[in-house]
Order: sequence, then C-alpha cells, then structure tokens
Amino acid sequence: MYKSHIRPFLLLLFALSTFNLAFGQSSADGDPVAGEKLFKNNCAQCHAYDAAVVVGPGLKGIEERRDYEWLKAWIQNPAAVIASGDDYAVELYEKYNKVQMTAFQSFGDEEITAILAYVKQANEAAPTAAADAGASGAVAASDSGNGKVFNVILIALLVIMGLVLLALLAVLNLLTQLNKGDGEPVDTRGIGERLSDGLRSVVQNSTVRNAIIVLFLLFGAKATFDGLYSIGVHQGYAPTQPIPFSHKLHAGEMEINCAYCHTGVYKGKQAGIPSASICMNCHNAIKQGSPNIQKIYTAIENDQPIEWVRVHNLPDLAYFNHSQHTAVAGLDCENCHGEIPQMEVVQQRHSLTMGWCIDCHRQTDVNAKGNEYYDALLEAHNAASTESMKVEDIGGLECARCHY
Repeated sequence: MYKSHIRPFLLLLFALSTFNLAFGQSSADGDPVAGEKLFKNNCAQCHAYDAAVVVGPGLKGIEERRDYEWLKAWIQNPAAVIASGDDYAVELYEKYNKVQMTAFQSFGDEEITAILAYVKQANEAAPTAAADAGASGAVAASDSGNGKVFNVILIALLVIMGLVLLALLAVLNLLTQLNKGDGEPVDTRGIGERLSDGLRSVVQNSTVRNAIIVLFLLFGAKATFDGLYSIGVHQGYAPTQPIPFSHKLHAGEMEINCAYCHTGVYKGKQAGIPSASICMNCHNAIKQGSPNIQKIYTAIENDQPIEWVRVHNLPDLAYFNHSQHTAVAGLDCENCHGEIPQMEVVQQRHSLTMGWCIDCHRQTDVNAKGNEYYDALLEAHNAASTESMKVEDIGGLECARCHY
C-alpha cells in the first residue's frame, strides 16, 4: 500500500527535476566572465547591456520580460520566432524598423546563460560604478581648480620678480653714478643701449665666437642623426580615410569589441581590415541617409572594397603575429596602438621600432597562467631566479623570432 502511493510521487519528483535540468536555465547558471567576451564580440554592436537603445532594445531586465526558453529560441533563430506569429517577437520586429536580429545557431545553453549572467552582473555593478565615477569626478574638479589657482599664483610671482629685477637695475645704475668721480663723464645712455653694447662686446670676443660655432655644429650633427634614425618611423601618422570613421564613437562610446571589425586580431597573424558587409550589419538600419554611409552602399553595389588607408606599418623584414600577443600573451590592443577608444582619428602613437619592441620584451612578464606550454619553462626559471619570467628569458630577444 505504501509503495503504491509513494511510487507516483517519486516519478513526479523525477519528472520535475528533469524539467528543471532541461528548461530551468537562467543567468545564475552562466559564467559572467565568458559572457562578457561573448557579449562584446557578438551582441554589443546592436544591444547595450543596460536600458539604452542601440540598433535593438537594451537588455536590462530581459529575463523578467521573457523566460529562458523564449530567449533561447529567439537567439538561435529569430526569423522562426517571428514567423510563428509570436506577439512579442512581431512587436519587436515592427518597432525596430523591421531589422531582423542575426541568428546564433551555434550558441547553446552554456553561451546563452553566460551572456545573461554578464548582462545581469553589469547592470548590478552599474550604480556602484556611477557613484565611483561621481566621486572621482568631484576629485578631478577639485584638482582642476587647484591647478588654476597654482597657475595664477605662478604668474603673479613672475610679475613680482620682474618688477623687483627692474628696481634692482635702477638702484644699481644709481649707485654706479654716485661712485663716479667729479671729473668722470656721466653715462647718460639708457638701459637698453647699455645692454646692447654689452652683448656686442661679448659677441666680438673670439672665445665666445668659437664656442657658438662648436655648439652650432653639435646641434646640427644631432639633428642630422635624429633625422636618419627617424627614417621609416611614422609615429604620429594619422592619414585621412576614404570614409570618416570615429573609433571614439564605435570602440569608445558604443564599446564595440575590436575583434568584431578586425576579425583576425585574436586568431591570426593580421588583425584584418573590415569589409563593407561588416559595416552593413549595423548601417543597414542606422544613418542610412548619411552621405558617408552611402559610400558603403556604393562600394557594395559596385562590388568594390573600401580602400582604407593602413595606419600601422611594419617593414617587410619584421614578422609580427597578432594572436601571439593578444590571445597568448593577453595584451590589450592599447599596448601597441594607444588609447584607440579615445581617438576620433586613429594615429600611430608609438614608434614601433625594433628598440621599442625589444624594450617591451625586456619588461613584460610571460603570461604563463593556465598555459601548460610554459609549465616546464616556468619551473626551470623559478629554480634559477627569484625574478619573474620575462619574454627575453624565453628567447624574446633572439633575432630569428622576428627576422627569418
């Protein structure tokens, strides 16, 4: 009797647990760290993690608006959800200019829950970040005010020193006149004339002339060698592009990850130049009437690439692999390219010379964390040295690394 009553109950519990395993996914099951990378590489060009509207709606509170199964179906195949007549999906499609979201059929539960976890975490952290920004802004404003006061004080001191100098010169002139004998003629020249005569006598001195010639030759030689060393160095180069593109807007304000446009930056030798189709992922709905955006349409219609002007050039004799530095070494793009998210027009910030690269290899620690390839090297290095393992310690200064 007992078994006959308990068996259906156990079956119900098993069914519920199976349902939760299959359908009860949420952001609590995801990894926000992995989700941040997925979001920035795949979602940030169209969605903000907060309530702001980009191409599509902001994702703040998305789990409260829709359940997980709906979100999963929408992310993997939005066209099918719209075609099914789902009221919410159709409303979104109509509201946002009938721009259909890209389907991410390769995303499974792991990727989707990770993105949801990142969105939730980012929104929870936003108020704290805003408060910190406000506090730092208050400090910056205070520092700026103090800097202005210091400048005023400095200018005032310089004016006072100038007046004191003029007073001392006047006193010196008066004492000189008083010390002269009765028979000596009084020098009635002004200060400017006496100063001019003094400088003329100094210049006419042969020793002074020779010293000036030597200094001129030294400065000329230095300028010549500096010019020779600067051949092939394009630091500060900021060419005009065929279509004005603001990295400050796209990479800075919109927080679009570099890899979205430069697709090879984490997996190839070259970062890659973005194609017109990448631009059209957003601009098929944004600023369609802009004359500059029309240039993208024209390039696609004529089946011609946009002729972007390359900014950062290394000589052909030097080998450089982006993925080795970004994916393996874990370096940010800013290490070599400068503050790209703050640049309206991209320019070459660093010299990118061999000496600059060598200095980096001498100063940079090897990113050995979680990389079994370096385990034996790290063990051998730690046995022989108490210093951290630098790139130069693993052959980073060998000529064949970059020249072969």
